[in-house]
Parts: sequence; C-alpha cells; structure tokens
Amino acid sequence: MKIDIFSKHIELNAALREFIESKIGALEKYLPTEKPAVRVEISKPSSHHRSGDIFYAEGNLKLGRNLLRAQAQDADLHTAITAVRDELQAQIKKFKDKKLAARR
Repeated sequence: MKIDIFSKHIELNAALREFIESKIGALEKYLPTEKPAVRVEISKPSSHHRSGDIFYAEGNLKLGRNLLRAQAQDADLHTAITAVRDELQAQIKKFKDKKLAARR
C-alpha cells in the first residue's frame, strides 16, 4: 500500500510518520488484492482556538474508480488519526458488502 502523508502547520517527524504508517497500513488486510493509494493529511487549522489546540486528520483511499474519504478533528492528533482509520475501515467493509451483494 502506498501512503502519501501531507502536513500543514505541523512538523512531520519520524515518530509521527511511523505512527501514521502503522495505523493506516493496518487497513491493508481489509483491502482486495490490488494495491491502493492512500493520501493522509494532518493539520492544525489555526493557532488561536479558545479551547486549545485542535488537530485535523483526513484520509482518502482510492479503490479503482471509487474514493473512500474520512476526516476527524480532536484535541489529540493521535486520536484523530485513529478515528480516521476506524472510519475508513468501516467504509471498506461496507464497500465490500455492497460489491458482494451486487454479485449475488
């Protein structure tokens, strides 16, 4: 699986890159045999929130002609990334069930 990581207003260090690759890379076992491309974007939308830092994570998974998209905002960047992974996992399962039902 090819994982492209983009960041805005956040320094992308090796530990954060490894965390993203491990969480998003875990989706590979749910995917069909084709090698999809995943685009992950993390950012800090602004630096002047009253409630503190808010982090944003978004994941775009391209499966053939279909695009699965998930996004999350949280006060913790790691939690937002995990939420994106969980949402993409649910969308993959739904996509596979639809495909299987169409064949029946």
